[in-house]
Amino acid sequence: MENDLSSKNKEEDPMIGKLIFDRYKLIKKLGAGSFGSIYKAEYENNYYAIKLEEKKAGLGLLEHESDIMTYLRSPALPLVKAYGYSSIHNILVMELMGKSLEDIFESFPKKKFSVRCVCNIAYQMMELLEFIHNKHIIHRDIKPDNFVVGLNEKRKYIYILDFGLAKKYRSSKTLKHYTVIKSKNLTGTARYASINALNGLTQSRRDDLEAVGYVLLYFLRGRLPWQGIPVRNKEERYRKIMQKKIETSAIELCEGFPMQFSQYINYTRNLKYEEDPNYTYLKNLFESVLEEMGHKIDCYYDWDNEVITYNRNFNINVKNYESSTASNSKKSQNNNSNNRKDINSIGTNRDRQSNQRKIQDNANISIANNYTNNIGSLTNNDYSVLNTKMNETENGYFDNQNKSTQPNIKDNLETIKEENIPQNYNEKEMDSEKKNDKSKKKPEDEGKCCIVF
Repeated sequence: MENDLSSKNKEEDPMIGKLIFDRYKLIKKLGAGSFGSIYKAEYENNYYAIKLEEKKAGLGLLEHESDIMTYLRSPALPLVKAYGYSSIHNILVMELMGKSLEDIFESFPKKKFSVRCVCNIAYQMMELLEFIHNKHIIHRDIKPDNFVVGLNEKRKYIYILDFGLAKKYRSSKTLKHYTVIKSKNLTGTARYASINALNGLTQSRRDDLEAVGYVLLYFLRGRLPWQGIPVRNKEERYRKIMQKKIETSAIELCEGFPMQFSQYINYTRNLKYEEDPNYTYLKNLFESVLEEMGHKIDCYYDWDNEVITYNRNFNINVKNYESSTASNSKKSQNNNSNNRKDINSIGTNRDRQSNQRKIQDNANISIANNYTNNIGSLTNNDYSVLNTKMNETENGYFDNQNKSTQPNIKDNLETIKEENIPQNYNEKEMDSEKKNDKSKKKPEDEGKCCIVF
């Protein structure tokens, strides 16, 4: 049992064995990255993934990721269970998934995937990105690490995660793209980033799609031509990778593989900034490869060759989906009402340093308390208040520079409007409560929970 942790594991990572939100027990470290660390946790015989981001790092990516994933809330990605913070960490609790495609690839003996396998992966990647892009969001960090397989009955499906760098690329009201700006900084991973992204240009849907092309060729070839280039610093690395990508034609990159792959690379490289990608055409490219081989889209993978009839819907009712896949969903809903104190003592993680923000946060406390006590009965006025609140989100998925093009929050949150609404919480009041309640002192990293689904 993974619960029976050895003292050695505890010594190696002091977080092992700690409780998060007084319920989720950390039992195993799954990995670490620029965002922080991710753990496997257990609660009532169910397992979850928990991301911890150190506050002192000052990145603030985890709350942004929680915002994006809550907005997208769909079977296309792991379901968010809770978000909150402790004195040290920002905390995100999610549905536990299987291995990433990078982990599977690295452990695969041949260090290459077959054409049949890659086409099945590619088809699902196209569907995932089509869904996300239709929600006016781009991912901006497409790489094998950010695609995972599900667990148990979901093991045949590919999921996308890690939305810390994701952003809105157009107004959801007018569908007008935001202005192209050239920046010196790259957002994403250089190995898979598009040529335009490496050149510092504002990203759009075309950049996600071009990056997928390089991921697919990485799986087919085992290595990309721009890997291992000797460089002296990061800037030189980005410049040389971009130059090598420009010099490497689609035909050269895809030599030895079906022509549909070079057609994909050429198509995505030639897309205009605001051009609507033809996702059907791109999916048909990979479907046609399989048809020529006498196969179809059937979720065949080199590591799991069982085939199924592929039929996936990302727009199904999330509540029904969650209740059908989580054995304790009803119990969790009951626990929400039993733990009202936890929900009402919660707050967002934003460090409120400006006086204007503090004033707004204080004003929202009573409103948020009303929301959490009247779940599922939001009025049009409630959504109007929420719309204003969400438009003020710093570095969020709304365009703060042009408030007139903001989307209607009622439309954006239609799939989660009956869920608990995140509540603002004044940090001074929170500190005061801690001082007045010394008898109920909790573990340092237990944290406060501000969203419970």
